[in-house]
Amino acid sequence: MKIGIAGTHRVATVMVTSSAVLTAGALAAPAAAAAPAAPAPTAARTAAAPAVAAAKKPSVTAKGGYVMNSGTGRSLYTKAADTRRSTGSTTKIMTARVVLARKNLDLSRKVTIRKAYSDYIVRNTASSARLIVGDKVTVRQLLYGMMLPSGCDAAYALADTFGKGSTRSARVKSFIGSMNSTARSLGLKHTHFDSFDGIGKGRNYSTPRDLTKLARDAMRSPTFRSIVKTRSTKQKTATKSGGYRYMNWRNTNPLLGGYSGALGVKTGSGPEAKYCLVFAAKRGGKTVIGTVLASSSSANRTKDAKKLLSYGFAK
Repeated sequence: MKIGIAGTHRVATVMVTSSAVLTAGALAAPAAAAAPAAPAPTAARTAAAPAVAAAKKPSVTAKGGYVMNSGTGRSLYTKAADTRRSTGSTTKIMTARVVLARKNLDLSRKVTIRKAYSDYIVRNTASSARLIVGDKVTVRQLLYGMMLPSGCDAAYALADTFGKGSTRSARVKSFIGSMNSTARSLGLKHTHFDSFDGIGKGRNYSTPRDLTKLARDAMRSPTFRSIVKTRSTKQKTATKSGGYRYMNWRNTNPLLGGYSGALGVKTGSGPEAKYCLVFAAKRGGKTVIGTVLASSSSANRTKDAKKLLSYGFAK
């Protein structure tokens, strides 16, 4: 997620969603008497019934939006749902999805933080987990650092670690290739990635429908679900000198603690992407999941998501 508008996360220079039934008692009739036929419903009553149950489609500032019943896959709301747009850091959902799909994944594997990750943050004025060069950070911690404070340095470390090749650039290219092949396997026909974090060169795009489908799939992972619903975490990492330090990360998703039943998933923003949010919540056994892209401000993307979640639960 490249930072270019107010409200986004900037890097420190360190390597950092009844009807009532009236029941009336009837007078007992003689056993031989037939009960009077109930009056036919009037046209006015018949016409009014759907209006009581129907939820009014909300108006949102986002240019694109989509909401789905996660359990059934049924679409509940659409607005330019298949229009391709820049995704900002919601891209990191796919980064996490690719890592977590690896066979025999060791979440405790330690990854050494390289200067290249820090330099990348500074060069792109990108959001950061404030990782320190030389520290040894576990894969699980990198996932937290990427999904909570939206650390592009953590995303870079994951791409470098899980891509294939003899050079860093080759490994990153390989990892992005895996992101795109995963998109194809999930049937995301309007999605393409050219970066591991959303800072692309104009070829990093998706749609509200595709991102929602991606998030629904990613939420099948218990590790992913646990991470994206975490509001804040304190992680102990090993330093280059053999000691340790604590990293404190807070989730950029304002729905956590701000909307009843919220489960995650990921914020995103940027000059082209504007303000994005992939969101999910559960109430009464029903899970609603959705996406808003290109909302007009950080506050409005949150309002948009809340409206769409509430609408989804009312449907």
